[in-house]
Amino acid sequence: MTPLTRTVRTYLDHLSVERGLSRNTLTSYQRDLDRYVAFLRKDGLGKDDLAAVTPRDLTAHLAALRAGDDDHPPLSASSAARAMSAVRGLHRFAAREGLVAVDVSREVRPPAPPKRLPKALSLDQVERLLAAPAGDGGLVLRDRALLEFLYGTGARISEAVGLDVDDLDEDTVTLHGKGGKTRFVPLGSYARAALDAYLVRARPLLITGGKGTPKVFLNARGGPLSRQSAWAILHRAAATAGLPIEGPLAVSPHTLRHSYATHLLDGGADVRVVQELLGHASVTTTQVYTLVTVDRLREVYATSHPRAR
Repeated sequence: MTPLTRTVRTYLDHLSVERGLSRNTLTSYQRDLDRYVAFLRKDGLGKDDLAAVTPRDLTAHLAALRAGDDDHPPLSASSAARAMSAVRGLHRFAAREGLVAVDVSREVRPPAPPKRLPKALSLDQVERLLAAPAGDGGLVLRDRALLEFLYGTGARISEAVGLDVDDLDEDTVTLHGKGGKTRFVPLGSYARAALDAYLVRARPLLITGGKGTPKVFLNARGGPLSRQSAWAILHRAAATAGLPIEGPLAVSPHTLRHSYATHLLDGGADVRVVQELLGHASVTTTQVYTLVTVDRLREVYATSHPRAR
């Protein structure tokens, strides 16, 4: 066994035993590192020891990943970044364990994946989605309240299913976000009306079959609604509304949150205010939504201005 393959084997053992990575993840790491080892051994490099690798070698490997070869198709920026993550982890581990003198991967930046714009529904699509739960049954009232709440507050799906009755005030709601952070968000009249109808006419009937829980949204047995069940409610409503439920444009639990932010900005809301409403730690995260609104401005300009075309 060569020094290079011995180092790779030791690193994979570390990932398996000490970090407890899943078999599928280990298989992905193995595949990425096997390709890296093959690259280092090929004609022109012929390196079989990690200590002999230079930053230029890593840059060349990254370029090879992006270009592809006879055995591998070209990788996208995101896929190449994932493959390089395994390589960087190997070099980091080897330096920490004293197997090499320095971590040469620190000088090589992985490719930045393209910034994907959030998917946002049009106002017409939102109205169709929110109107999808039809009738006055208890579960229908719950579904309508959940959908109105998600769009009316921009809450994450985890924040919605984790909501307690005491978190609701007359016109505000307390959301418990990531990292234990709490924020207060206004509750619009449509969401408030849907919640009132559910809390008064449906939730008491649902909770009688359960053991009692402070959660707002309940399942048919009276227990807390799960994330999976909330997703299923949205999926069912999207299908009823004729919205995509498969493929890259499929409506997901985050779609209403994206739509909430985009529609606020379209309506003139300040990006800092939207940042607070969404619970983003940095305004940079929120600013991706401004790209959506710029696209919307271009669309309006192109269809409205007499000299646009």
